[in-house]
Amino acid sequence: MMKKALGSFKFHFLMIIFGFLMLYPIIWVIMSSFKLNSTIFISSYSLIPTKWDIVNNYVTGWKGIAGVSFGKMLVNTFIVAGVGTICGVFFSVVAAYAFARLKFPGSNFWFTCVMLTLLIPNQVMVVPQYIIFKSLGMVNHLSALIAPWFFGNAFFIFLTIQFMRGLPISLDEAAKIDGCNLVTTFTKIILPLVRPAIITSFIFSFYWMWQDFFQPLIFMSDPHNYTVSLALNAFLDPSSNSNYGAMFAMSVVSIIPVVVIFLFFQKYLVEGIATTGLKD
Repeated sequence: MMKKALGSFKFHFLMIIFGFLMLYPIIWVIMSSFKLNSTIFISSYSLIPTKWDIVNNYVTGWKGIAGVSFGKMLVNTFIVAGVGTICGVFFSVVAAYAFARLKFPGSNFWFTCVMLTLLIPNQVMVVPQYIIFKSLGMVNHLSALIAPWFFGNAFFIFLTIQFMRGLPISLDEAAKIDGCNLVTTFTKIILPLVRPAIITSFIFSFYWMWQDFFQPLIFMSDPHNYTVSLALNAFLDPSSNSNYGAMFAMSVVSIIPVVVIFLFFQKYLVEGIATTGLKD
């Protein structure tokens, strides 16, 4: 009994240590947002501030840059991540249903083409995207950040297809006998069963769009259309004094939405990654 208790103590002690090491960067950012800007890196080894400057950091950070508040940039990011995620996941699921359950000429060829797009780095696609968006007048508009995600993502299509292939085909056959067409079968039978895969795709898509820095940097020049990632970078000025206190304060604010979403949907995230669906 003593040996078992000792083993349990060692396990939990090691988990606490590893957990602290993994959370330390976040804890450091949070505590740094409470420090006086001039002392952040002087006492960077210490988590406890020698001089507290909570109000100034958060108030200054929330005022934003170039006369645009950080709240406005949060709203921009919610619009981009929200619309892009909802539409992108929806079209990904529709495409996955077509590839997994429907038979049409060239389905294997088109599925291969979709999968090959996973091999193309996003940075390579920026140049043709910029040319297209420029000709359409979308540059420096939030639509330029939403459009690349709007019609789905190959990874989400693949994830949902693998989940759907675990569902017995007899479900579709039974629905057809009951008079369901393809749309009804998809919405009433398949869609509820692939909910874990949908929510997993939703979480990944929202996170990726929320933290994206490269595309906003290329497509956005007006601070009124900045997203959170660009706003945080704007607090750094290599030619002058950087406001690290405000940057860390707004970093903490920007973390809150993604943490809340993760805590709310974590059960479905684990299920969506771990499950293989129903078996015949």
